[in-house]
Amino acid sequence: VVETQEHYKSRWRSIWIMYLTMFLSSVGFSIVIMSVWPYLQKIDPTADASFLGWIIASYSIGQMVASPLFGLWSNYRPRREPLVISTAISVAANCLYAYVHVPHSHNKYYMLTARALVGFGAGNVAVVRSYIAGATSLTERTSAMANTSACQAVGFILGPVFQTCFTLIGEEGVTWKFLCLQLNMYTTPVLFGAVLGVINIILIFAIFREHRVDDLGRQYKSINSDGEGSDVLDQNAEGSIDHVAVVALNILFFVILFVFAVFETIATPLTMDMYAWTRKEAVFYNGIILSVIGIESVIVFMVVKTLSKKTGERAILHAGLLIVLVGFFILLPWGKKLPNIQWQEIKNNSIPRTAPSEMLAPFWSLPELQLPSNDTAEPVGCPVTQSWCLNTPMIYLAQYISSDVLIGLGYPVCNVMSYTLYSKVLGPKPQGVYMGWLTASGSGARILGPVFVSQIYTHLGPRWAFSLICGVVVVSLLLLEIVYKRLIAFSVRYGRMQE
Repeated sequence: VVETQEHYKSRWRSIWIMYLTMFLSSVGFSIVIMSVWPYLQKIDPTADASFLGWIIASYSIGQMVASPLFGLWSNYRPRREPLVISTAISVAANCLYAYVHVPHSHNKYYMLTARALVGFGAGNVAVVRSYIAGATSLTERTSAMANTSACQAVGFILGPVFQTCFTLIGEEGVTWKFLCLQLNMYTTPVLFGAVLGVINIILIFAIFREHRVDDLGRQYKSINSDGEGSDVLDQNAEGSIDHVAVVALNILFFVILFVFAVFETIATPLTMDMYAWTRKEAVFYNGIILSVIGIESVIVFMVVKTLSKKTGERAILHAGLLIVLVGFFILLPWGKKLPNIQWQEIKNNSIPRTAPSEMLAPFWSLPELQLPSNDTAEPVGCPVTQSWCLNTPMIYLAQYISSDVLIGLGYPVCNVMSYTLYSKVLGPKPQGVYMGWLTASGSGARILGPVFVSQIYTHLGPRWAFSLICGVVVVSLLLLEIVYKRLIAFSVRYGRMQE
């Protein structure tokens, strides 16, 4: 069936709604990532760094459980159903997060529950990816997947930006007693996220419609498009999926998300340990750094769409993994200077501070950066409870920023290429369940990443942590070499299209 102009416009309007849903899903994760640790310390002093790992991982646990379920749901029912339900769950969970300070005890467990429910709602990523794979032709697929990942990256950019802006409200903020609600730098971002979620639900009802095309871009009916009838599949749907390629891409995607989860989780504790930053400074400075890296990632997404047409997705995926490897190798401690030690008995105004600009030595010098400090005594530096602080060289800020730039370049390349290759390998059949498993693989990586940081980094230090990461990336590069020739599109594999 030849696609009409009206169908084409409606199809792309629906795809743009999916872009927005992906954006809001990533905002829901990143909008609090820099402030979880200081907020956790404030509301529940019994929480330690290990529990922080579980709170961050709880988001991914929820997403890992929900993704295959929502994916299966979207294969047989109108996609509007799982999209609306999942978004509503995220809105309710964000509201719960805003009230975790209210109970008199066990506050950390309420925070854990709230983040797990936000993650459960983010299981709609599988629905989004499967819809875009089914609503685009093979020639449109790379660009659409790049745009989807770009929207996800913009969410990761603006999440820390929102958090950084909301730091101006301060830790105390404004209290509405009749609602038992504190509007401060920790709660306002999640409430803002809840409002965005409500807007997303309205747009899904108003604009989103079900559409589906085959690999050649020909229109046909979908089994889950509001009762329009069963699939009218053509010969392109015949054939078996290469499950070796599917499993290999799931493993590679797991590694990609694992190293990125370690990267974003370790930012706050690493900078607080190495540079003696306060909680507020760590949130502020890392928010700026990650925002700049996010902008870099969006540029990469735009460039990679054109580059992939010349070199192919597999070669770009290989290059992205190499860049990530170099980024983590740079983070290894090489110098002789030790980080400032946090001595609990040192009183306020006598704690030795190292300005962020001093960490750039011996590479270059910048004017000293300062934030307005409060008068509360907050121990800063590398805590003596981490024994490695006494003998592991510090990581200079120049190393940290250089690593951030490289990982910010390599990660988006790997992300979009793995999604694109995966959708092409699967072919024109409904991909909801398969996309659910891929999202679950990424969620599993986000679970293990924060736990890895809280255990390996806390007990053994950055040298062990980053060496192990480098080893994992090397193994993934070997796997890519083994399955390289199998990572081809379904239609190309069966000779219906040329690569």
